[in-house]
This record gives sequence, C-alpha cells and structure tokens, in this order.
Amino acid sequence: MPKFIAEADGGSRGNPGPAAYGALVRDAATFEVVAEDKAFLGNQTNNYAEYSGLIAALELVKKLDSTASVEVRMDSKLVVEQMSGNWKIKHPGLRELALKARSILPHNQVTYKWVRRDDNFDADLLVNQALDSYSN
Repeated sequence: MPKFIAEADGGSRGNPGPAAYGALVRDAATFEVVAEDKAFLGNQTNNYAEYSGLIAALELVKKLDSTASVEVRMDSKLVVEQMSGNWKIKHPGLRELALKARSILPHNQVTYKWVRRDDNFDADLLVNQALDSYSN
C-alpha cells in the first residue's frame, strides 16, 4: 500500500481576515513532492483556513491513490487534536469542516501529527504565496 506524507497549513491576516491554505503531498519513501495546492479563501478565520488546508491535502491524496495511507503533518494543534479525537469540536462551522475531512479517506488510512511551525515551512510558504497573489 502506498504511503504519503501530507503537509497542510492555513492562515489569515487578521482573524477573521484575508485567508488562504497551502497543501502538499510527499512520497513517504523519497520525500519528493508529488502534488500541491493553494488557494485564497476570502475573508475567513485562521481555523477555517487550517481546516481548508487539511481538506485540500486529503483530496490530493485521494486523487493520487484512494487506498494509500497518509500521515498528515500540521502546525495547528487544534486541528491535529480535534481530528485525532482528543479534543471536542464545539464550533459548528469547524465540526462541519471536520466531518468533510473525515469523509475523504477512511479513518484507518489517516494519522495526524503536530509539527512545529518551522517544520511546516513548505505548506506555510504556499499559504503566503496565495495571500500575496491576492493582495498584489
């Protein structure tokens, strides 16, 4: 079974404010980037952008191979803990996004890992590229 590493991030300039996400998928064996996506989201919260990045990353994996296992790496402690089932999702909007994310791939194919912001550089760069392209 193929294995991927998905790196996702989201951010807003202001909260809420102009927001975007960045997502990329690496082959776990070679660490080569095999897919990436970024998008401007309009005026949204940071948490909305983070979840949007997660959804985009999972969609990329599904397009590559819907049977693959994936380790999702994010610097959002909130998203990682909520998606891992350790924290409750109280906000209705975030609950809806979490349900959407959970519906993309079977739960037994996905694991979540919190990483420091410095270790999520490539996904963060995509976020900032999407935000900068909107503001230019």
